[in-house]
Amino acid sequence: MSPLSGAETLNPQQSALRASELLTAALSAPTLIAPSEAAHDAQGRSRTYEVRTFGCQMNVHDSERLSGSLEAAGYVPADGEEADIVVLNTCAVRENADNKLYGNLGQLASVKRRHDGMQIAVGGCLAQKDKDVILEKAPWVDVVFGTHNMGSLPSMLERARHNGEAQLEILDSLETFPSTLPTKRDSSYSGWVSISVGCNNTCTFCIVPALRGKEKDRRPGEILAEIQALVDDGAIEVTLLGQNVNSYGVEFGDRLAFGKLLRAAGTIEGLERIRFTSPHPAAFTDDVIDAMAETPSVMPQLHMPLQSGSDRILKSMRRSYRSARFLGILDRVRAQMPHAAISTDIIVGFPGETEEDFQETLRVVELARFATAFTFQYSVRPGTPAATMPDQVPKDVVQDRYERLAAVQERISWEENQAVVGREVELLVANGEGRKDADTHRLSGRALDSRLVHFDVPEGSELPRPGDLVTVTVTQAAPFHLIADSGDGAPLRIRRTIAGDAWDRLEAESCGVPSHGGAAGAPGSVSLGLPTLRQRDPRQRDPRQRDPRQQDPRLPVPRVGPPAASGSSTTPIYDVTDGER
Repeated sequence: MSPLSGAETLNPQQSALRASELLTAALSAPTLIAPSEAAHDAQGRSRTYEVRTFGCQMNVHDSERLSGSLEAAGYVPADGEEADIVVLNTCAVRENADNKLYGNLGQLASVKRRHDGMQIAVGGCLAQKDKDVILEKAPWVDVVFGTHNMGSLPSMLERARHNGEAQLEILDSLETFPSTLPTKRDSSYSGWVSISVGCNNTCTFCIVPALRGKEKDRRPGEILAEIQALVDDGAIEVTLLGQNVNSYGVEFGDRLAFGKLLRAAGTIEGLERIRFTSPHPAAFTDDVIDAMAETPSVMPQLHMPLQSGSDRILKSMRRSYRSARFLGILDRVRAQMPHAAISTDIIVGFPGETEEDFQETLRVVELARFATAFTFQYSVRPGTPAATMPDQVPKDVVQDRYERLAAVQERISWEENQAVVGREVELLVANGEGRKDADTHRLSGRALDSRLVHFDVPEGSELPRPGDLVTVTVTQAAPFHLIADSGDGAPLRIRRTIAGDAWDRLEAESCGVPSHGGAAGAPGSVSLGLPTLRQRDPRQRDPRQRDPRQQDPRLPVPRVGPPAASGSSTTPIYDVTDGER
């Protein structure tokens, strides 16, 4: 029976009361990482580590697990210094993934020759795919591990050092759910939470199911407990992660489980912003739209991959929906959430794509009015059905279509962002998301819909901390971001948060000085436990929290432009800093 069963006909208040029942089932015990003798050198000094991440947000979150496992074993962060242990968490989706890996390994080979005792580990999707090929091409690598056994990294490093030979361990199925591993969070105010791993779809262009396996769902109580742990550490925003989040529940037979999970997460006291990525249009049902609209802490933002506007190409891709269904989903979302910002992924140049097919994609893009479209040139991925399809599109044609699509989307984003000028937005202050912040002395933050906004701090105004919330008026628009500069010099309107308190504690710890009061829990610490869920009374509203559905004329239509150079303007599933968009 589904652990979320019995909630199909419940209203939001009843669903909230039901959330506590989700924790009555036994939770998976956290995976304990034993201290490693290899984490210290002969003089007793702690060895340092660095994790380099390539690819999607799943990889970013996996790297937090790798860092947590290493620290639990006794390693310490290199903090910009040359590391004793370098871990490359790889991607196999992008065309140049191999070049990125072996370029890094080539650079590290010379470093390792002069750095006594240095170790190099390679993990992630490319390691899962290529296995022993990596050691053949780069024999100076010490450890190769896959997507299913991340928790083995510390012990593999120890064996490699003790035995004096490389360790290769690639499992065909999941050893332990990654979320039971220790975690070193990159942010004190926002965190990733995996709800599932793997994928049951068979898209002809995608190699991910072959590398991450069939979908495995976490129990809802474990997900909610991890969210609570993040909030206890000071986070006020979480992003739920999965290759196909809206198919969550397939393992325990509840097709409505994801909507119920959103409602249950919305009852957690102190959690102000909930996001998720990435759903699949074929499985996106109205109950999820209802949950988004009726749960105030779920943000008015949706990343919905289109891939192509041509029904013929969608069929060839095995995408299990057509353009009319896709546009119908957007219509239903906007009917309940008129201010929702919707972003997408699009591939141009898929095998067999004609000019007529491409024109269909342009038509759908014009109708959809996406906040952002992350566009990709199709590239052959060996091992996928599309790799051997006839009628591969010439590179120059793909490039031309890519540029034309990007120009159309940039115009749409520009038009949408111009409409925001003069309106107020509430921002979650971020830590240096804008590359030019140091030059302009602006700070940056994310709006409810995740738009990136750079804002100035008037002279004499209190300085907000990362994790605090500020309300600003947008004064300028660009396709990729917005700017909010104070025209009258009035102080910023700042709401200090538990996330800002967590940032203060983190800064105090890094400087070795006592921290002042705030929410319990140290951000950046390695989390091991799964605490009890603390619920907000569903009959009461958190007075600090604004309902994003209750807009007034001063508030913007929360649509966003394409990704800024330093980050994404929504929550994409791909690396937006790789310089290839």
